[in-house]
Amino acid sequence: MTAPGAGAAAERARAILAGDRRALARAVTLVESTRERDRAAADALFAALRDTGGAPGPALRLGVSGAPGVGKSTFIEALGLRLIEEGKRPAVLAVDPSSVRGGGSVLGDKTRMAELSRRAEAFVRPSPSGGAAGGIARRTGEAIVLCEAAGFDVVVVETVGAGQSEIAARDLVDIFLLLVAPGGGDELQGIKRGIVEIADLVAVNKNDGALADAAMRTLADYRAALALQRPATPGWTPRVLACSALERRGLGEIVRALDAFAAATRETAGARRSAQAVAWMWADLRERLEARLRADAAAGPRAVEVEGDVAAGRLAPGAGARLLLEAFCAGR
Repeated sequence: MTAPGAGAAAERARAILAGDRRALARAVTLVESTRERDRAAADALFAALRDTGGAPGPALRLGVSGAPGVGKSTFIEALGLRLIEEGKRPAVLAVDPSSVRGGGSVLGDKTRMAELSRRAEAFVRPSPSGGAAGGIARRTGEAIVLCEAAGFDVVVVETVGAGQSEIAARDLVDIFLLLVAPGGGDELQGIKRGIVEIADLVAVNKNDGALADAAMRTLADYRAALALQRPATPGWTPRVLACSALERRGLGEIVRALDAFAAATRETAGARRSAQAVAWMWADLRERLEARLRADAAAGPRAVEVEGDVAAGRLAPGAGARLLLEAFCAGR
């Protein structure tokens, strides 16, 4: 079976540009595929989008991270519904941990955002991380572009969880929101510093009931911590806000903060998009090179031997990488 031609790609592009959510979902499935045939079809689709005027629009790309149990899905659904009230069209790309057996999504955020998923103004797509680092799926960047082409003006990327690896997700988004639960100073000490340093906005969730006082203390702790750090985005001073996703309070302030960020960084938006595109290109190149190397007639079998030597301690990881690269390049 041959890869779809220009006609099929153009038809897909027209459907996406018309805001067809089913076509968008199928396109995201296409770009997430690791099959070479589908990769060629995905490349043709993006070319068709460019040819038909489907370049990325002025969508705000929002990354949301937080430790497990902080309430990311509840928060994102509540925020998405508030964005709709504000006249916006949100798309949510929820990256779930992959099953170690089947590789599929373990959690399935769409089932936890049922109300938002039913809204015609929204698009919710769970994707397995596929073992990719950085709290994101391998093709999240391309999925963002597809959502923008379909007319969604806020694209929310929910990452797997909080930690140092989440820094990789920073290359995908304009503004990075760290969601935290009430916990005060002890929790702040336990957070890895890297994730706080890249935050443009910190939202203290669960500001309700018996946790309200603790939420206010956590708010003060984070404001003090961020005041001592260099802003992650030039021209923007990080903010710390409190909210209750469960009671849907404080979300208006967060939406206003997103609008303020977009206004404050409008002049640098073009350069940010360019830097993101270059970062995605190198990430894609690394993935494709590894796939080619493993499938190479000479380097592939050699990789099995080298992996065994590295695992047994007979060879250093760096030396193993060099040997595999040399074996791959020798066959070119």
